[in-house]
Amino acid sequence: MQKFYSPVYNIQRIPIEKIQANSYNPNSVAPPEMKLLYQSIKEDGYTMPIVCYYLPDVDKYEIVDGFHRYTTMLKHKDIYEREEGYLPVSVIDKPVSYRMASTIRHNRARGSHDIGLMTNIVAELVEAGMSDAWILKNIGMDADELLRLKQISGLAALFKDKEFSKSWVPSE
Repeated sequence: MQKFYSPVYNIQRIPIEKIQANSYNPNSVAPPEMKLLYQSIKEDGYTMPIVCYYLPDVDKYEIVDGFHRYTTMLKHKDIYEREEGYLPVSVIDKPVSYRMASTIRHNRARGSHDIGLMTNIVAELVEAGMSDAWILKNIGMDADELLRLKQISGLAALFKDKEFSKSWVPSE
């Protein structure tokens, strides 16, 4: 059996032009925290890599975690120039459903994220065939939270194949 090494032991220096955002990140950062992130990167440099998945078809790296560190470089010429347009990248190799779960775990471990986008992710995972048990385990939700997100979405498809109790029977 091959020994597993965490991706952080193989950080790559990737040009920012080869990095792109994903379509499912529900994390948002308020302007004061973005200023603080800029200050942190300006004074300390990049101390944490961007986590990406390599897309060989387009020769790009799609962000799994680190979108705001990425946008800091895009928005601040001084950071871009100092870093010569490169970002430190840790590459993971997982199917998209698992990358979505990784994104959520990274975000939840740090702070808050957008409920609407979380609802979309849950819908995408259900539509991809992921079970409630898989979602609960891999995203770190409890059953009540998952139920609320499904209810918020209003998508009947999220409840397919579910049994419901017959709490009342209409009278004739």
